[in-house]
Amino acid sequence: MISTRTLPTDWHSLNSPGLNLDDPLHACCHGSRLLGREPAFVLHGGGNTSVKTEYLDVTGRRIEALYVKGSGWNLATIEPAGFAPLRRARLAELLELGRLADEDMARELAAAKLDPGAPQPSVESLLHAFLPHPAVQHSHADVIVAMTNTADGEANSRDAFGNDVVVIPYVMPGFDLARLARELWPRQVHDGVIGMVLLNHGLFTFGRSTREALERHVNLIERAENWLNEHPPDPEAERLEPLRFPALNVEQTVELRRDVSKAAGRPMVITTHRNEAVATFLGRGDWADISRRGPLTPDHVIRTKRLPQIGLDVSAYVEEYRRYYERNARRFDRELATLDPAPRVVLDRNQGMVTVGRTPGESDVVADIYHRTMEVVATVEDRLGGYVALSDGDVFDCEYWDLEQAKLRRQGAAPALSGRVALVTGAASGIGRACAQALMARGAAVVGIDLAEGVVDTFEGAAWLGVQADVTREVDVDRALVEAATRFGGVDMAVVAAGVFAASAPIAELDDEIWRWTQAVNVDSVARLLRRLHPLLTRSPLTGRVVVIGSRNALAPGRGAAAYSASKAALTQLARVAALEWAADGVRVNVVHPDSVFDTGLWTDEILNQRAASYGLTVEEYKRRNLLGTEITSDTVAEMVLAMCGPAFAATTGAQVPVDGGNDRVV
Repeated sequence: MISTRTLPTDWHSLNSPGLNLDDPLHACCHGSRLLGREPAFVLHGGGNTSVKTEYLDVTGRRIEALYVKGSGWNLATIEPAGFAPLRRARLAELLELGRLADEDMARELAAAKLDPGAPQPSVESLLHAFLPHPAVQHSHADVIVAMTNTADGEANSRDAFGNDVVVIPYVMPGFDLARLARELWPRQVHDGVIGMVLLNHGLFTFGRSTREALERHVNLIERAENWLNEHPPDPEAERLEPLRFPALNVEQTVELRRDVSKAAGRPMVITTHRNEAVATFLGRGDWADISRRGPLTPDHVIRTKRLPQIGLDVSAYVEEYRRYYERNARRFDRELATLDPAPRVVLDRNQGMVTVGRTPGESDVVADIYHRTMEVVATVEDRLGGYVALSDGDVFDCEYWDLEQAKLRRQGAAPALSGRVALVTGAASGIGRACAQALMARGAAVVGIDLAEGVVDTFEGAAWLGVQADVTREVDVDRALVEAATRFGGVDMAVVAAGVFAASAPIAELDDEIWRWTQAVNVDSVARLLRRLHPLLTRSPLTGRVVVIGSRNALAPGRGAAAYSASKAALTQLARVAALEWAADGVRVNVVHPDSVFDTGLWTDEILNQRAASYGLTVEEYKRRNLLGTEITSDTVAEMVLAMCGPAFAATTGAQVPVDGGNDRVV
């Protein structure tokens, strides 16, 4: 059954500070947020709203305007600035045309803006302009899509709503849709009409105010839900058992990501989902059939592609996509640039559901859309006699529609490390935290491992996965790598920053426990981690890379620091051997030797005082004892780590680079 939460009819159920609800534009903004906060109605940019009111220009003249949602704005969080004010008189002139090409429409809508700084208006602006009501609300509500993605969506709509709605057959959004609505409107409209159903698309409602339009929207969706509940599911469907997934095969997962990235022509992030909804859908006997009938609405295609991949054979999917392209490319009278043929959704009874994106955020958007898709498709199949989507030609038109592709282009160029996945140990503080932050700032997804519980919440956002783990425990390391494969699809880069600096003690007084603990954290755990990482790095869609955070002590040990100095020297040798052994696999391994980095957890006041005293210096003198007399911070080290992960070190492995301001014992 489709899961929805009925929108509150209480206009004041949502607090919208800063909005004056007596102002038509502010009221439209408030109503848009009410509509947009329910994923079952509006999902990731779907839907749009408008209000017809006056625009006061700089001369004081009042102009009749349509304020319509700007492309790229989210209804759930939209601000008044997210609406584009358009000159209504100009829109009326455009509606009189017999034909208007998409490119011309986009240009004319931009020219009709009363504020040049406003966002590009929705492609459905002309339909909003045509509707003879002050306020309009439009959603892609799941239940409306469900009743119309059938063999006879119009009959279902009439059965649920009677003559309270105008029903419009599917046509591409934009000028053609506005013209068709204008043609059919007079044949169906009467004083009692409160909405318009667009088959295979969504629902429009309208009213004298946004509040009235929204209440009508809620009313029609409730009626649709009640109508759907009157259609019991097939008894066989009620007896389906959710699938039981085997343990995640990490190497298979990273190989899938490698193959998907190759097809896409760039590194991609993949996320594996094995929740109850996925298990239930893949437990159906007909899951492979119904999942390949097409998307809920054609605009989903720019996120999900037309069809999911069934199984793990990416090459077969790519070939199928090429045939689909060749079959439909002639529908356009212009030369098309082929989009990448990589899948965005993979369904497999062992793997689960895998979603694909240039970033974790994009992958999450795909997941949200396909979770709704599974619910709706299964509901329609079991209750309404079979799910029927639009033809692949109609979907192709939307996929290669320049106005839809413009939505993606407006996102801008991807950051330098977009699609890359980094694993950073010791990520909750100090150098590890700085490295994780720098990598994320350049677009990488980061798996941060630390013993500290706070690592889980060190950063916010889809690109961060914090895993509390003890690097000295094999079971913790294995769990962290499974989580990395599940969330992001693997690891391309590893930054080994976890380490301990025991209290100073001369060798004559060295404690065996401290010695063993220091070696266990600084060396043994790294050897284990590298062993576990090797199959992931060699299957990376890029050349794998490892940066080890060593220490000046590996090259110039200090008195009283035998355990630390010996461990860092051993760690350096371990990295050198890895560089020798892994070069043939295309994996490069380099070492950074920092010194005098005092904003890390290693340097307590007690240790600082001890080390300064051992050199006969004050703490401040000790901090700046390098040749350049400069301050070294965790961010300074992170910049070198970034360079080693980037193209500047593409031909370098086995290097040891000091980041210490210059040390006369090393130089």
